[in-house]
Amino acid sequence: MKEIAQLALAVHLRDDETFDSFQGELNQVAVAQLKHFLQNSFAVERDEQPNSFYLFGTQGAGKSHLLQACCTLAEESGKSSLCLSFSELKDLSVEVLDGLENIDLICLDNLQLIANDKLWQQAVFDLFNRITEQNKAIIISGDESANKLGITLPDLASRLTWGFTEQVKAPDDGEKLKILQYRALQRGLVLHEDAAKFLLNRLDRNMNTLIESLDLLDKASIREQRKITIPFIKDILL
Repeated sequence: MKEIAQLALAVHLRDDETFDSFQGELNQVAVAQLKHFLQNSFAVERDEQPNSFYLFGTQGAGKSHLLQACCTLAEESGKSSLCLSFSELKDLSVEVLDGLENIDLICLDNLQLIANDKLWQQAVFDLFNRITEQNKAIIISGDESANKLGITLPDLASRLTWGFTEQVKAPDDGEKLKILQYRALQRGLVLHEDAAKFLLNRLDRNMNTLIESLDLLDKASIREQRKITIPFIKDILL
């Protein structure tokens, strides 16, 4: 593999983004489908099924979390995996995809970012074909359904619809509170409901922003040896 690919593939999984930590009832069907897809993909005697899975949903719905969770499950099953995002890939050479068909599971996040890049679209389509030939698995995410994604290469647009497709629904406010409290507990923090509601009401309600804010509070709490209260949140974030 090219040197640029070797550099780009130095990727580590987030140990806090697993299926167990993916909270909420709205997406249980999508989670169940993903698990079934992976379990069959990794089985010694596989049922006939497509090699691909397309996930779509708005920013902050949890697509990236699920892709990380899929890779974690692959590793737990003794399979190789790699999760990459086009937020980083799009600035690299398409050669970064060379040889990835030898990995058991490839996850590609944010496909919408190459909607106007024919070179990258062709490279992804070629990877699709190589993965199918090697009988491996690929999961791709985007912010819209396949027919609304704006992919200009007809072959790639068509290929996205060949496999499984599930929508990841954004959590409502009640689920966001549960997610914040659960993710705080994972970090060894106690986030009371009043503090969680304050975060939800005063910050951008996008889950990515909320989790990033929780990370900042976690570090500040350790540094200053303070509990996460509303006054503390105001001092650190507002």
